[in-house]
Amino acid sequence: MSSTMEGRKVPATDGGKTTKDDKDVNNDDDIIVDGENVNAELEARAISQAIQSADAAYVPSPSLLASDDPSALLNQVDGPSLVSFDMVTPSVYQAKSVPVALRSRFDVPIHVIAGGSIVEYVISTDTHDIAFGVTADREEGTTIVKEISRVDSHIEPVTGKFLVGSVPCALIFAFDNEYSWFREKRVTYKIVVTPPKIADVINGRRLRAKKALEVVTNDGRDLDVGLKSTSSRLAETRIEVERLERALADARVALRELTGEEEALVRKYDVRSAQIKMLTDRLENGWDDEKIEV
Repeated sequence: MSSTMEGRKVPATDGGKTTKDDKDVNNDDDIIVDGENVNAELEARAISQAIQSADAAYVPSPSLLASDDPSALLNQVDGPSLVSFDMVTPSVYQAKSVPVALRSRFDVPIHVIAGGSIVEYVISTDTHDIAFGVTADREEGTTIVKEISRVDSHIEPVTGKFLVGSVPCALIFAFDNEYSWFREKRVTYKIVVTPPKIADVINGRRLRAKKALEVVTNDGRDLDVGLKSTSSRLAETRIEVERLERALADARVALRELTGEEEALVRKYDVRSAQIKMLTDRLENGWDDEKIEV
């Protein structure tokens, strides 16, 4: 079987299921080498270099930088545990003659959590062609590993090989028969996810840790500047609030005094108005006791 290393970036995934056991698998987002029948030693060297390149370009995801839990970032930097993660046994996903109905699509999702995992696939159909493609989904977005297109998988098996650099990610192997109005297709596939070498995992941790330290250190500097600016503005605002509160208290005292003064003036004004009315009436109409005949 000839294998091609497709030069694209692929996100990591979180778990794999073999034909025998359920396994967690780690993969990266960067795919590395192009070529067929690559010498095993050269291929191993190229893979190691590609893993280093991917890890050296590592950038913590926005959700991790926004998290209030400091250990969340470390979990991604550390990657899988060397104690609990199987670094030897490949995870195999396979099925034979899976029906893909006309005007429909069949997806095989594979979660990868170990950066530097190698993914190899072989797909074929019993009769007629099918549209096939591979994408890698992760928090930052979707990467096209293999553009979906119609392949003559009924004539010759379709094979491929790529490296997953950034993790975690979900690889989606898509079998698309939506273009067919008349025929069901039957798909046979075998997908093998080979975990990275322990030396690559250890080296990758250090590269990711170094890049993460650069990012959080720079971010820490920016946060320190922002914190000082905010703290200064907060102190100024507190002083202004205290000044306004004192002014408000003084205004409330003045308000109470003016309110009492107004009420007293209103009472006096009402008295004067009544006096004016009574005096005017006497002058115009006279006094009642003067009208009594003596």
